[in-house]
Amino acid sequence: MLETFETVAKAVADPSRARILKLLEGGELCVCQVTAVLDLSPATVSKHLAALKTAGLLQQRRDGKWIYYRLAERDFNAYARSFLDLVRASLQDDPTATADRRVLARVSAVPVQVLCDQGRAALPADIATGSACCAVAP
Repeated sequence: MLETFETVAKAVADPSRARILKLLEGGELCVCQVTAVLDLSPATVSKHLAALKTAGLLQQRRDGKWIYYRLAERDFNAYARSFLDLVRASLQDDPTATADRRVLARVSAVPVQVLCDQGRAALPADIATGSACCAVAP
């Protein structure tokens, strides 16, 4: 059981992975949406998603060529629910999570097919250049 705990703890301890978990609190997202919000390479995002899924924190589904992730609805890991609750409560008012939600709202306005085909080039200029990703409103 300690190995299972360690797997989940390590997955949640990474800042990018915690950001992904916060993004997915609003519902399932396509890999390209997560990639656009975090402004990381698709390979890096896929690595993070795989670690979270291995830890039992995420579930995925395929729709054609797109893969969608959501927070785990079943307990694949005895510790997953506790860690998801901890992330939800602990980072509720985190400035980075707040900024990510703002960017996600704009990313979500772009059709998934367009976003996946064009990447960040499909986003409004202020997001595509990164200026909106790091800004936190007063």
